[in-house]
Amino acid sequence: MVSNTQLDERRKLAVARGVSCAFPIFADRASEAELWDVEGRRYIDLVGGMGALAVGHSHPKIVAAVREQLDRFSHTFFGTAPYEGYVAVAERLNAMTKVGTTAKTLLVTTGTEAVENSVKIARAFTKRRGVVVFSGAFHGRSMFTMSMTGKVKPYKESFGPFPADIYRVPFPYAYRGVSSEDTLAAIHSLFESEIEPQAIAAIVIEPLQGEGGFLAAPPDFLVALRKLCDVHGIVLVADEVQCGFGRTGRLFSIEHSGVEPDLVAVGKSLGAGLPLAAVVGKAEIMDAVGPGGLGGTYAGNPLACAAALAVIDVLEQGKLMQRAEEIGARMEAGFRRIQTAGNRSVIGDIRGQGAMLGIELVEDPDSRAPARSLTEKVIQEAARRGLLLAAAGRHFNVIRVLVPLTISNEVLDEAIAIIEGSIQHAVASEL
Repeated sequence: MVSNTQLDERRKLAVARGVSCAFPIFADRASEAELWDVEGRRYIDLVGGMGALAVGHSHPKIVAAVREQLDRFSHTFFGTAPYEGYVAVAERLNAMTKVGTTAKTLLVTTGTEAVENSVKIARAFTKRRGVVVFSGAFHGRSMFTMSMTGKVKPYKESFGPFPADIYRVPFPYAYRGVSSEDTLAAIHSLFESEIEPQAIAAIVIEPLQGEGGFLAAPPDFLVALRKLCDVHGIVLVADEVQCGFGRTGRLFSIEHSGVEPDLVAVGKSLGAGLPLAAVVGKAEIMDAVGPGGLGGTYAGNPLACAAALAVIDVLEQGKLMQRAEEIGARMEAGFRRIQTAGNRSVIGDIRGQGAMLGIELVEDPDSRAPARSLTEKVIQEAARRGLLLAAAGRHFNVIRVLVPLTISNEVLDEAIAIIEGSIQHAVASEL
């Protein structure tokens, strides 16, 4: 039997150094919210394919749908020989997504492509060039979306020069003293000093930032942003690649505010681990691009479309959005208990929506100094105890939870107990 150590040595020799791996383990099989490595050790997976597995690992309905499609054909290129699966996914997304009265959909393969295409579509519709984004954002790894991303290390370091006409303002971050009013003032200042609003094609926002630290945009801010876009004819794009598809308790995070965007970028959990993403938007905006201007060789791959249709069925029939609320409440209660236990609380803030929660770790509650080293110790200790976690935030001091919504209460409680023990262990090691 091959070991984790043997495979890790092979990885180091064969795989580019820039492709990082958080843990020296190699997956062998997985089911729902549990994963087993090649040596047979079990892990509870709260990373969930970095947010791509809202319906869990190896859901039987998704597996069956993909197998059935594979028996028929795996690829044709939709631009040459179209197929019903692509159309059916578009129809389902159009009906589910709140973007006005009539929606249309473009399918692509990755969240990066979805975000980049949303900008292309917005520019074609408005005939403008400027794009406004927010600090802490993660929008992708292509040259353009990397430029939109608000984090230098590790995503942008040494890769410049970057495309022009991208403008950045602070994202509301109450725990760090940035209010909705501060951000709106920064946008107005941008319009006064950098670029006129009549030159802005799109404002692109994650309604709940993932990489930025699990920061939910306040509803009042999203309402004000919608009004601002309406006044100036700017396309409002919701990047729901990580926070969308059920994990916040709604299909999309922006629904918590009641705001309807013009375009929505969808990805990750849409395909349940298969490469599929989409731009869903108002029909008149989506149709601004002429025939041939959008697409890709593997865009809307038949296997991924089969998976997506099964995902939508599972979300609706399994009441997973309701389950996300239950999971979130259970996790938050556990995290609040951990926060108040003991004499030294390193949990500065607990935030998110539904089952998409983040725990910000600090050196102490008064200074709120980011505890990056401590966070890494917690994550590594949790892995040793059989729990997979990931960090987020501008200082990598936020533990992000992207738990599959198929997790049982028993396994969830086990995970919370491991987090508590790992925090206690990490704190003790620094005393």
